[in-house]
Amino acid sequence: MRFRLASPVVLLASVTVLGALPAQQPAAELKEKLAAHLSDAARKVDGVIGYEIVDLTSGERFSHLEHETFPTASSIKLTIVYELFKQVDEGRIRLEESLVLDRSKAVGGTGVLIHLGTPTLTIRDYATLMVTLSDNTATNVLIDRLGMDAINMRMQALGLKSTKLRRHMMDTAAAQRGDENVSSPDDLVRLLQAMAGAHAADSDHGRMAAAVELLKLPKESRLRRGIPGNVQAADKPGELDGVRADAGIVYVRNRPYAFVVMTTFLKDESEGERAIEEMSRATYQYFTRLGASGPEGRRLPR
Repeated sequence: MRFRLASPVVLLASVTVLGALPAQQPAAELKEKLAAHLSDAARKVDGVIGYEIVDLTSGERFSHLEHETFPTASSIKLTIVYELFKQVDEGRIRLEESLVLDRSKAVGGTGVLIHLGTPTLTIRDYATLMVTLSDNTATNVLIDRLGMDAINMRMQALGLKSTKLRRHMMDTAAAQRGDENVSSPDDLVRLLQAMAGAHAADSDHGRMAAAVELLKLPKESRLRRGIPGNVQAADKPGELDGVRADAGIVYVRNRPYAFVVMTTFLKDESEGERAIEEMSRATYQYFTRLGASGPEGRRLPR
């Protein structure tokens, strides 16, 4: 049996095709693995998980149920932080303004103000307690000072159609009426981007930078459990019965990203917490490699 060698033209064509593989193929493979990891982590939970993770450098994203409406729990406090610093920028409120705590606003849940009588605190103090300890009393003071309608109008102006602050913290009667505080993973990502300056006007940048610094203050969260302690994150977690959420920006060197995971209908809240932590850890590992490597994946000296 005789075999004919391919002509030089055919051989050249074969070499040319092989050499034309996209330069980003290894990075695309890494991206597909993260997407599969996130999907698998969400699928294993007995409940519903929506998420959106956005590369703030390239704009690429990983998402699932990102436009669906979820209960926010304390992650709704991100809207209050945003409105606070907008009103400061507009001269309508001062961070050093003092307010005596009205005991009628004191509620339980999380925080310390419920135990402290009638202290006189600044707006900055109330905001710090709201962010670091998720103090519900401090949150209610700020809602009343800023105005619930004003907060919601600001969210609408940002185009966040799923985001609604409908009740004070610990108002179970309002929740039973269906007045739950809600948002979507995509809305919270867009709100985080606005605070991070991705879509803010130049005049807003200084105030929004202060908002981000507030959110960077130490706190316990599932997002933070998934990243090393020396990596900065600006986030606000939340939890209610059957609900866990976390939303924030993680400042990986050379590759910051927005991370939002929202869960509901959880059979086991601890299972939801573990999923958020696992998703946070996998996402951090992915963006760390992108930030430390060249286009082909070689890890470069710092």
